[in-house]
Order: sequence, then structure tokens, then C-alpha cells
Amino acid sequence: MTAPTQNLIAQQAFTAPPAPRRKTFWSQLAASMAMFSNAKSATGLVILAIFTLVAILAPLIAPYDPTAQHLDQTLQPPSLQHLLGTTHIGEDVFSQMVYGTRGVLVVGFLATIMATAVAIVVGVTAGYLRGWKSESLSALSNVFLVIPGLPLMIIIASQFADPPLWVIAAVLGLTGWAWGARVLRAQTMSLRNRDFIQAARANGEPLHRIILVEMLPNLMAIIASSFVGTMTAAVLGLTTLAFIGVIPVSNLNWGTILFWAQQNNAFPDYWWWYVPAGLCIALVGVALALINFGIDEYVNPRLRSAGERARAMRKKGLDLNAAVTSVRTQPASARTDEAGAQPGENHAKEPVR
Repeated sequence: MTAPTQNLIAQQAFTAPPAPRRKTFWSQLAASMAMFSNAKSATGLVILAIFTLVAILAPLIAPYDPTAQHLDQTLQPPSLQHLLGTTHIGEDVFSQMVYGTRGVLVVGFLATIMATAVAIVVGVTAGYLRGWKSESLSALSNVFLVIPGLPLMIIIASQFADPPLWVIAAVLGLTGWAWGARVLRAQTMSLRNRDFIQAARANGEPLHRIILVEMLPNLMAIIASSFVGTMTAAVLGLTTLAFIGVIPVSNLNWGTILFWAQQNNAFPDYWWWYVPAGLCIALVGVALALINFGIDEYVNPRLRSAGERARAMRKKGLDLNAAVTSVRTQPASARTDEAGAQPGENHAKEPVR
């Protein structure tokens, strides 16, 4: 062995390995967003994005003013002039559906953002702290968990002649954060004793950095699941309140469309008046459920491995619901050749498995 080769080997032996690159907050956040990469979450996000675009572009999509009356075209079935027919006073149902999407999503997103923000602050703080502070925040969550949202909404709505959307969203958010806070508290309590949290605390990291950089990226899946569940409850709560007449009918949304259809005996003859609103509510629920299923598959290792195995079987053309899995066997001539036998010899067939 030559001298240059020995020197190169010695340098490689005594060279320290490069230090691992420390993950930043944004890299951990991007990794946690992988929960939306599966087909279920992607489908739900696409449906929700379509409704969001409809709400944003409502003035461009709606062909008529949703409150414009055409008394010579009352209770008309769907046609090229009115895609979803008209109401008892000639209002275009399609235009009402488009503008009603805006009210539903505005209240849904506002209530969900408020509830999720409060749940993160209360839940993570209660889970990280110890002693009476943690117990006090837990008791506060239990109190709000049992507050009935519908009677509170009725009382508050009765104080306004025309309650704005942000008031409705605030009430729905105020009564919808406690469940997410309890789940985040339990998960944070399991994280605070992990090695990387203890190491950050021993290195003198400030509290806000421990929570924002070390804990929150590991809680993103639960936060996203809580966000989806809270938005589902907010949308259903808004449409229910509008359908029973608690919210003034001037606040146009899918619930008020169902309210007017029920008040004017549209069931069951004038199906174009109530079926589209019910389908839109169901589609939003399906979209949020698909997103939640995708998050569950990402969080749960068993569901994730089962989903990956199912996708691999589908790529190979195998039926997932078959009682017996087919086994691909080689032709008889190939098996005899590999065994070293003559092609003309008789061999017993292998049993089918």
C-alpha cells in the first residue's frame, strides 16, 4: 500500500461525521402536512375548495339577484333560464344557493378558527403546565363542554333585530372549543416528558420556542382533526338554527332556503327548492369527513399500513374484497424444466390454494 493511500485512509478514519441538520419549524410543519397527501384528504380538499371558489366568485356565478322577484315565473321547474327553478315568488334558486354558500362558509370558517385558536391556547397550556394551573384550565374546559349551544344562540339572537354573521360565528366558536382543548391537553401531557422536550428544556430554550417549535408540529394532526370536526359542527349548527327560524331569514344560507321551502309546503312536489340545499350540506359533510378519514389514516399507524397495503394490492390488480386470493403459478412446462424433468413426463397438479 502506497503512502498517499495510507494518508487518505487515515484522514477518512479521523474525520468526524457531519452534524445532522437541525429541523426548522417550517420543515417540521411541511412534514406534518403530509397528512393531506392521501386520496381521501385530497378529494375532500378539492370539494371544499370548489365550494370556497363558489363563495368567493358568487357575484360572477349567480345569474340573478338572489332576492329579485319574478312574479310571472313562480314555482318554475329547472330550465335553461333558471337552472334550479324558482321559488313561490319567482326568486332564482340557483342564485340563492350560490350566495348561500358564502354565508355557510364564512360562519363555518370564522367559528372554526376562533374555536381552534382557543383550544390550542387552553389545551396546550393546560397540558404543559402542572399543578393547580393545569387543573383550573381543565375545569374551564369541562364547564364549556356542557354549555348547550342552541339555547345560548337563541338567547343571543333574540337581542338583535338582524344579528351579523360574526356574532353567530362567535357563539358557535365559543361553544365549540372545549372538546378540542381536552384532546390537545391529553396529547401535550404525553409529549412534555419526551426526550426531545426534556433536552430542549435542559438547553435553556424559552417556553414559547418549546411550544411553537417542538410541540406544535407534533400536534398538527390532532389540531387538523379538531379543526375539521369543529367546522362540521359549525356548518350543521348554522343550518339547523336557520332552518328552525332562530336566525333571521334575511341572512341567506342553505338553512334559510330549507326554511322557506318548508314554510311554503314545497315538500315533496317542488323538489328543486329543497333538494339542492340538502345535497350541498351533505357534500360539505362528506368533504370534511373525507379529510378527517385521511387524517386518521395518517395518525394511526395501523390504518396507515392497511391503506398502503390496499393501494399496493390495487396496483397489482388484486381484488381487496375477494374471499380467496388468487395465486399466480407458472405454466406446467416451465415448472418441469426448472425441476430438471423431461417435458413429456406426467406430473401431478399442484393443489389450488
